[in-house]
Amino acid sequence: MPGPGFIIWVVLLVFVLLVLAKNVVIVQQSKAYVIERLGAFHTVWGVGIHVKIPFIERVLKVVSLKEQVADFPPQPVITKDNVTMQIDTVLYFQITDPKLYAYGVHNPINAIENLTATTLRNIIGDLELDQSLTSRDIINAKMRSILDEATDPWGIKVNRVELKNILPPRDIQNAMEKQMRAERERREAILQAEGQKQSQILVAEGEKEARILNADAEKQEKILQAEGEAEAIRAVNRAIANSLDLLNASAPKEQVIKLKALEAFKDMADGKATKIIIPSEIQGLAGLVGALKETAQMDADTNSKTEVFNVEDTVEAYSEHE
Repeated sequence: MPGPGFIIWVVLLVFVLLVLAKNVVIVQQSKAYVIERLGAFHTVWGVGIHVKIPFIERVLKVVSLKEQVADFPPQPVITKDNVTMQIDTVLYFQITDPKLYAYGVHNPINAIENLTATTLRNIIGDLELDQSLTSRDIINAKMRSILDEATDPWGIKVNRVELKNILPPRDIQNAMEKQMRAERERREAILQAEGQKQSQILVAEGEKEARILNADAEKQEKILQAEGEAEAIRAVNRAIANSLDLLNASAPKEQVIKLKALEAFKDMADGKATKIIIPSEIQGLAGLVGALKETAQMDADTNSKTEVFNVEDTVEAYSEHE
């Protein structure tokens, strides 16, 4: 049976092992440990295994090196035109120096919140309501620059600042809604008027083009008709000229010429009360009587009257009258 001395040694060994196990620290990724020795800053432990001296060293703060998000509650701010509204912000920051973060300021998150509220009031105080609603990017950039510079001694890097909500008073919201509705109605009326204008312009242009096309078609029709008539006249003249050429080429006798002259007189006797004066030199033709009968028959069909005179008798009658 072991004696009392052995038990004491076992107890002491277990105590030493427990103390050593408690003072062995494993630092995880993206974390940093701020270590104090005898109440003063000693070092910052990074990733790995570290052994702390019992009763002499202690872990002051475990700092996360990840980017963090701080969502601050709405803050009342007053614009340049004396409109009070509520604005809440979201801050994205990262700890770059664990020592400064541990010793720079007490309760850094609270300090950043108060600094954000005062900075926001200063920036919004220089802007009117409409500018505040339409200049979010400018406000975000100014706040980020100011906060990053102010938090640098605290070991904090401000990466981004966003205005989450901007809430004007209820009466201002109602007025803005009415203004937006009126603006939409105005744009709608303008668009309708523009549409009607374009429609009327298109209709007028269509009618104009239709009239132009109709006039051009009529013009082309008249041109073609005139060209057709001219071509017909030229064809008739060419036929007459060809017939005359053929007649001259065949050396016709005097009786043939007289017969052709008689046919010409016959064509002239197609109206009512037509008078034909027959030269005396063609009265001796053997076919004169037949031609006159045919002419008389044509006059009977057309209810016209043809009178045939002998040139010599007409001259003799005229002399007797004188």
